[in-house]
Amino acid sequence: MSERASESRDVTPVLITEAAPSYDEQFAARKRKYMLMMGLRFPCLILAGIFYHTWWLALGFIVLSVPLPWMAVLIANDGPPRKSEKMSGYQREAKAIESRSHQVIDGG
Repeated sequence: MSERASESRDVTPVLITEAAPSYDEQFAARKRKYMLMMGLRFPCLILAGIFYHTWWLALGFIVLSVPLPWMAVLIANDGPPRKSEKMSGYQREAKAIESRSHQVIDGG
């Protein structure tokens, strides 16, 4: 019975830390996004050539292909958002410079 229980058990690891993905994993993901976006530019230009009789469709494909390199570079160079770090410094009670009260002099 214990053999069956161990066979049916899920063996995927459980994430127990809040560690960010490694630099290599982040770089590979950004590289895939860059290659995908740059790979879309060429088909857009080909489709613009195919649909040159329908000028508005050809123009749409050309307009779509123009910002793709710029967006691909921005996405490829972008890193993951920074996590907000909480300061765990020593907190002390604020004390007044003088502990005694002072008399207020009214000028009137």
